[in-house]
Amino acid sequence: MKSIITKYTKNCMLCGTPTTTEHHFLFGSGTRPLADEDGVKGPVCSKCHNMGKIPERIHDNSAAEALSKMVGQLAWEKHQVAAGMTEDEAREAFRRRYGMSYL
Repeated sequence: MKSIITKYTKNCMLCGTPTTTEHHFLFGSGTRPLADEDGVKGPVCSKCHNMGKIPERIHDNSAAEALSKMVGQLAWEKHQVAAGMTEDEAREAFRRRYGMSYL
């Protein structure tokens, strides 16, 4: 799995149990393919992803989904800054690429 979120992919980034899937931090409205291409995803277990109780999982939990998108945008921007963009350039590049900003 290509991930700009973490290099540790064997364990769920939320609870530490073995990874069973990956979570795309940016999803919906055609953004998932871009997130996949950019590596804006991270390792999660099924419980934390979409199989646990709603307060324990990312999907179907509006607060967790909103935070997920913010974290995804920040990670993407940080990656661009490390590649030489300024913070303002990275924010604008994110808006152009994904068609919105979560921050």
